[in-house]
This record gives sequence, C-alpha cells and structure tokens, in this order.
Amino acid sequence: MVPTATSATLKTAFSHSAIEVFFTGGSASVSEDQSLLATAYGEEVVITDLSTGQRKHKFKGDTEQVTTLALSPDGKYVVVCSRSLQMRIFQLPECKLVRAFKAHDGPVIVMHIDSTSTLVATGAADGVVKVWDLAGGFNTHTFRGHTGVISAVRIFGQKGGVRWQVASGSDDTKIRIWDLVKRKCVAVLEDGHVSVVRGLDFSSDGSLLISGGRDKVVNVWNMENYSLVKTILVFEALETAGLLSSGTLTSKVSDQLIYTGGEKGDVKLWSIDSGEEVTPEHATIQTSEEVGVSDIIYYPSWNDLIAVLSDQTLVEHTLTSNDLPIVRRLSGNNGEVIDLAYVGPVDVQGIQKYLALATNSPEVRVISTETQSSVVLAAHTDIVICIDASIDGLWLASAGKDNVARIWRWTASGMEDADGNEHDGFQLHATFKGHLGSIGGVALARLVTRTGYPKFLITGSQDLTVKKWTVPSSAEEPLEVAKPVFTRKAHEKDINSVDIAPNDEFFATASQDRTVKIWSVEEGETVGILRGHKRGVWSVKFSVYDKFVVTGSGDKTVKVWNIRDYTCVKTFEGHTNSVLNALFISAGAQVVSAGGDGLVKVWDVKTGECNATLDNHEDKVWSLAHRSDGKVVASGGGDSVITFWEDITEEELARQAEADSELVEKEQELSNFVYRKEWKNAILLALTLDHPSRLLNLFRIVIAENAEKGSIMGLREVDEVLSSLASPQLQLLLRRVRDWNTNARTAAVAQRVLNVLLQSYPPEKFLAVEDIKRTLDALVPYSDRHYTRLSELLEESYIVDYTLRQMDEVLMTQINEV
Repeated sequence: MVPTATSATLKTAFSHSAIEVFFTGGSASVSEDQSLLATAYGEEVVITDLSTGQRKHKFKGDTEQVTTLALSPDGKYVVVCSRSLQMRIFQLPECKLVRAFKAHDGPVIVMHIDSTSTLVATGAADGVVKVWDLAGGFNTHTFRGHTGVISAVRIFGQKGGVRWQVASGSDDTKIRIWDLVKRKCVAVLEDGHVSVVRGLDFSSDGSLLISGGRDKVVNVWNMENYSLVKTILVFEALETAGLLSSGTLTSKVSDQLIYTGGEKGDVKLWSIDSGEEVTPEHATIQTSEEVGVSDIIYYPSWNDLIAVLSDQTLVEHTLTSNDLPIVRRLSGNNGEVIDLAYVGPVDVQGIQKYLALATNSPEVRVISTETQSSVVLAAHTDIVICIDASIDGLWLASAGKDNVARIWRWTASGMEDADGNEHDGFQLHATFKGHLGSIGGVALARLVTRTGYPKFLITGSQDLTVKKWTVPSSAEEPLEVAKPVFTRKAHEKDINSVDIAPNDEFFATASQDRTVKIWSVEEGETVGILRGHKRGVWSVKFSVYDKFVVTGSGDKTVKVWNIRDYTCVKTFEGHTNSVLNALFISAGAQVVSAGGDGLVKVWDVKTGECNATLDNHEDKVWSLAHRSDGKVVASGGGDSVITFWEDITEEELARQAEADSELVEKEQELSNFVYRKEWKNAILLALTLDHPSRLLNLFRIVIAENAEKGSIMGLREVDEVLSSLASPQLQLLLRRVRDWNTNARTAAVAQRVLNVLLQSYPPEKFLAVEDIKRTLDALVPYSDRHYTRLSELLEESYIVDYTLRQMDEVLMTQINEV
C-alpha cells in the first residue's frame, strides 16, 4: 500500500524565485535616497533595490577581483576598480559603460565620491591619490607624496563653495591634505597615528577632520591651522570612522558624535567634547567566528547608518537612541545553507513569512521572505547543524557542534524601529546540555498543548545516542536543562536526522550505519528497523497523512517505507549523487528530494515516476522546507542560494487548456482559408502556427497552379506576403527553407521561397536574424549541390536534342533516297 491522490492534486509545474548572493566582501555603497545598494560580488558588481532586497542589475567583471567601488549619492553612477588596474564608470539606470581606463599603476584600494556627485577621488597601492570628473571620466588632479599604500580618502567641498580639499591617509601613518584649487599639498598631519589610517571624515563646515586607525585611536584635527585637537582611545583596531551631523543624539549644540567600527564588530559612538563612549556596552557571545565592522555608510541627511560586517552582512541602525537599535539586517551571503525551516505565525492566508536558516555559522538567521531582512539568533558557540520548527511556527529548535540544543519562542520583542513600530521575533527559551558530540538531528513535538508549549524535544548526536527532553512550560529567563527524560544508544555511527510522527507517539532516527530506526516516544525503545539502503542515510521524514516515512541516502536513492510492517514500498532512482534531504508533499502523494547533484526532484509515490526536476543550484542541495499552505517548497544549498519553488500546476493546466482551445480554433480557421483558396491568409496562419508540412503543401499548390505569370511563387499576393514578414516570422521561415533545402524533393520550393526573400530584404535585415550564420552555413552547400545537379541534367538534356537532330537527318536521307 502506498499513499495515493488524484492526478489533479499532483504538483508537476513550478516557478522559482531565489535569495541569491549579492555581496562576497569588500566594498559596499548606498545612494543618498537609500533606494540603491551597490556591492562587490567577486569580479562582478550587483545593484540591489535596498527596500525589497531584490537584484536590479549585475555588471559583468573584467576577470579580476573588484578592489573597491562607489555609488554616487544621486544614484546615477557606479565607479568600479579591480585588480586588473581598470577603472570603469557605469551610468544608471541605463547600465551604460561611460568609460573604462587604467587609473593607477597599482590596484585602487579606496575611493570616495563627493556630496555633489561631481568628483571621485581614488587612492591606490602605488601611493598616488587622483581626482576624476565623474561624468566625463577624465583625470583632473594627481597627487604624489605618500610613501605607502593609500588606505583612506575623503573629499570635502560644497556646491558653489570655493574650498575644495581631499584628505588621504596611508600605511605610512601620515595624513595629507590636498587643495584642489591650489593643486598642491597644504598640510601633512604626521604626529597622530602609529599605524594604518583607515577612516577619515570632515565636519559639515570643514573646520574639523577626524581620523581613525588600526592603532586604536581616533584623532580630531583643526583644519584652520592643521593642529591636533584631541586623541580618543577606542580600545580596538578601527576599519572606519566618521562624524554624525551636528545635533544628532546630543543635547549640546557644540558637541558632535563620532561613529567607529572595527575588529570587535560593534558600531560605537564617541563624544568629541568628553572623549567618552556614549553607546552602552553590549554583551558578547564567545564563538568560533569573529565578525568585525569593515565599513559604515552614513549621509548627514540620514537618521540611521548602515554597518558593513566582515561576514557580508549589512546592519541598519537607527539613530533614535544611543544604543543604536537594529531595524534591519541584510545578509549579502548566507553561506552554505545546511538546514532551513518555515517559522513564524501563520497569517489569514495560511502562509508563514519567515525562514530560519542554519548557515554553517554559530548563528541562526531568520529571514523575511518578503523583504529579505534578517534577524540573528545568537547563543550557540559553534556551527549550527540542524533546526526544526513546531507545526504552528512559534517554536524553533537549533543544535550543532557545541553539543547543545536550544529552543526559541516567538514573542513580541519590544524593539521599536524608527517609526515606533514593534517587531516580533524569537527569544531564547531553554538550553539542553548533555550530549558529548555534535548534534546532527533535532525535532520538536508535533502536537501543541493547551498552554502553547511543545511537550518534548528529541536530539540525536555523534555520540551515537538519542535523548528525549522535557520542555519547560514557563520561564522568565532562559532555563538550562541538564537531565533528559531518557538517553538511548541508538546507532553504530553518527546520527544525521531525527523526526517525530504527527501524533507524537513515535520518532525516527537516520544514521551513517545505513539504518533508520523507529522508536516509541513514551518508552524510548526501538519498535522497528528499516534496512535496505546501501550507504549512510542522510534524512528521514514522516508523512503527515499516513503511516509512512521517506528516507534519502548516500546510495543516491529515495525510499518510502510503511511503518506498519517496516517494509520498503517504493524506491526512487534518478539522482546522480547522494540524496541529502527528502519530504512528503501533496497530502503524502508526492515526495520532494534534494541531492548532492544540485537538483531537486518531485516524485509520484504511486507510480514511482519523476514528475519534475528543478534546477537552480550550482552545488549540493542540503535542505528542504515546505510552506504551511502547501504552495511553496524552499531549498537551500552549498552555493548559498535559497530557492522558492512555487506550485503553478493549476495555472499551467489552465494555460495549456486555453492554448489547446486556441489551437483548435486556428486549425479550423486554416482549413477554412484553404477551402476558400485564400492562400495569402492560409500561408500567414500556417507560418504563425509553425506547421512546416502544411506550409510546404500550400507553397506547392500555389506554385503548381501558377495563376499569375511573372510571379516567383505563382501568385503575387503570396510574393507580397513573403516580402513583408516581421523579423520572428522571417527567422522561422528561413529555418523551414533550410530544412526543405536538404531534400531534393522539396528543394525546388525552398529555392523559390529563398529567391523571394533575397530579392525583398536588404542584407541588414538578414544580419539581424538570430543565428543567421548557422542557417546560411546549412543553406549554401545544399544550394551548390542542387545547382550542380540541375546543371548536369541540363547538359544531359543536350544529348537528347543532339540524338533527335541526328535521327531527323538520317530519316531525311532515307526519304530522299526513296
């Protein structure tokens, strides 16, 4: 017995959308209106709509890594520099390349575009600072004087102002001030830093300059006499520093705050007046992953700032209070997606709008599927391997290489954004400690109690044991649970997956020892063993609708098992690499599987056939999740891409039915045209329907009738039709002529049609046809062959004439003799 369903319920057609990598580290830039984000993606540059997180443009690279980029404040230009030493200027939104040229003798390291979007300053590894006209792409200034790599650059200037300066910092620890009007260096600030200068910024009136470096200090300089005003010790190596606009987060008009970011991974604010930090101290979690701030993006017109982290995350902080609340987090690169689950409350349409990710890091990321903004759940101290969500989506379990399992509860967080709106989210509820090895599988109880708490948690580990834990029913603060309900030796090798039956009576464990075991939740005893896989089993999932489980294995197969008698009822073969995940959809009538071959496959459980093969990944597909409304399956893989496969079977069937109905109507219309001998309309319709044989027969009939002398095709209106085709029709007809020309029986028709086309269209029209070279390459040799054959036939016909003439002469001689 296998799960069954009517064919109407089977999902066979899918559309897809994806959360893709748009940032791989390095430079990021935002337009002043916060509409566009430009990021480096290897050798390419991606332009993203910052409000939706959707990719708008992607500029191809020049085969070398991008070293720095800048988006002009008005959002009209993107400047890109790479290791090839090329500097390219693109115009938006046309994505037009304005100019490309060699900018420096070494790679450009830093870049800054002035507030008027007129000038761009570049600093390179050759120790030279250059200024360029942004619109024209030509060099206006070249400044030499540094003896090391340029590590920071900043332009000061105001529209209509007479004072234009560039400040540059280098790994020679010096800061130089260049006057663009005088075209020379007006000051060298050399007593402030003892390490690389990484951050520079002018005050709005240009009277102050602040500098931050890896020597863990921020210096404030007076730009009237170029003297050091103050040194602030910040206790971390800095990668960026700047000034907030006057009056922001300070009651004193005279005071101004400095923002800094560096190796500790936090954005901090410092008062110029007091030299003290004004942001409260944050509690940090010691993990195996160190994340620092590599840049901070800020405009004086903003009421927030965006921190660019070294893990390719962009964090938006609102400037409504000194603790800098996070209002949005965008992950430019989610890393290898090991596991995922739909979470969050189900809305009125039955849809969950959040996705929890385990991404080869100690943090669990919760992403909005609508805006792609994310929240980080930080508590684990090593990589999170597995996650699971409760049926209602309000509970999330996570576990990993720190040997600890944690559960999180969805609750109102109390955090307010810039508009005073509260956010909901997950908070840590309890921690479960007791395993001696990495936890490879975790599962929450499926039934929801009256209190809303899951009854228990099951974990399986590399210590070869499985544990059942009782979930605390109430907690003001996160609790630590150290004593499990039971611990059982489960397998001979690592446990890869754990799942719980819909009725909470059984749970299953899958292991590298090639077996799957079914356990009683109450007693913790094995009630059945599923044997049949030839390699380790990566995944096990219960069916919600019947007593079946589905497993995926390293032997490249997917198996469906009946847990009444623990027998295998179906085996699906089709993947070319290990099957890493599998689950039931369509009320148990179909199975979705994900493999190391980068493919997602949909199987019909009843027939064993593959209904669809879905391809949007370039690496292993580790994880699958099914949305609560049954319409979408999400897949995540080693290529850092999360793909949403939406079922469009009903729409596709409706579209196909409509297309079939339309085709029947047009077929009837074509028959009517032929019956009435309306050859012009018949030929056009046959060409539109792409019926090669019908079209060929129509041409043959018209040519045979030869109704009008002087017409190439035998009918002038047919000649006119062929001489006024649209480009797609011309392309299609040329392909048909190419095919007909390969056969001696149809070549005569092909040559007549080709004759009309060559006389009717200029060469430019043919050159615009897609793949014209291949078409001509096929036409020419066969046309030569036909010409040679006809020439030979013509020559042979002369022998007939000669023979007849000679016969006439002989006959006449005989007559004369008689």
